[in-house]
Amino acid sequence: MADTGSGPLAGVRVVELAGIGPAPFAAMLLADLGADVVRVDRPGGPGLHIDPDHDLANRNKRSVLVDLKSAHGPDTVLDLAARADVLLEGLRPGVAERLGVGPGPALGRNPRLVYGRMTGWGQEGPLAHSAGHDIGYVAVTGALGMTGPADGPPHPAANLLGDYAGGSLYLVTGVLAALHHARATGTGQVVDAAIVDGTAHLTAVIHGMLAAGGWQDRRAANLLDGGAPFYGTYETADGGYMAVGALEPRFYAEFVRLLGLEEAGREDPARWDELRSAIAERFRSRTRAEWTEVFEGTDACVAPVLSLREAPRHPHLAARGTFTDEGGIVQPAPAPRFSATPTAVRRPPARPGADTAEVACDWDVPRLAPSADRKGLRTDEA
Repeated sequence: MADTGSGPLAGVRVVELAGIGPAPFAAMLLADLGADVVRVDRPGGPGLHIDPDHDLANRNKRSVLVDLKSAHGPDTVLDLAARADVLLEGLRPGVAERLGVGPGPALGRNPRLVYGRMTGWGQEGPLAHSAGHDIGYVAVTGALGMTGPADGPPHPAANLLGDYAGGSLYLVTGVLAALHHARATGTGQVVDAAIVDGTAHLTAVIHGMLAAGGWQDRRAANLLDGGAPFYGTYETADGGYMAVGALEPRFYAEFVRLLGLEEAGREDPARWDELRSAIAERFRSRTRAEWTEVFEGTDACVAPVLSLREAPRHPHLAARGTFTDEGGIVQPAPAPRFSATPTAVRRPPARPGADTAEVACDWDVPRLAPSADRKGLRTDEA
């Protein structure tokens, strides 16, 4: 039986062509929401050498193993696409076409199919066929240039901003919109999700502020980029950090009261360096734990800066179940939350090829059956 589980996308079938980065994360999000996601792994793996049991991008999915370069490999994938609602791929432009599983044959087999494509540069443009990574994509959009100190280099936030925010989340948004259209009209389509497009889109409000004269086009010179002393991070006595976001006057008033400072200086940018030094001096007088206790439960908008290992133990996150321990792996729980169709971690990360027989039966794809290894499936490499 297919484990479609709970969630608002229960019953939606998704084929994912294995890769690394934002496309697998997008497929994981659809799986977390209840979709039956079948990942098509290839012999030898996608190139990211991580223990499959710990590859959380593959949770809530099933995996089959198909050699797309074999005689019957493309037809096997197209058999799956014919029975799917969505196909996701994160290959360079033209690769899926060369492998025989591009939008043409896939939509030819299934006109209702939503074919989602995830790339860094997009399917067309001067850089479309160039290699790249998150840091380069966010660099050219202006997003990276907003981070870091005024007198230092920009600071990339791992690959969260480009790959996952500008990439995965926009791919999922596009796929769900196209799926709605396909179900209303019977017509599928191709979704071209480029990280540069999504990341640029994330800066829309900042561009509005820039056009209105409310944002300076340089680092650490604005309210939200560390330019204001009441929106930033400060070191504590024990080497920890506190994050301050006391933007509104009433929140700022509570902040300086609890910090033990006078309110003077907020409205005069010429005095911000003086104010920043005073705030920094106060924070250095106590430990992170002590300041956390001072500000906990107040409207001062101050929080401790936690590490990845510390975050699951934060009282608020623990109370909400923001993180969960599944199979001995502490991980973020599915998000967002639904009142009528709750989500859950239903399956551990799929091991390559482990679900071939199950999927062959559930999706009625005889070509996938383990006995059909001569027809394109390499079961001995699962």
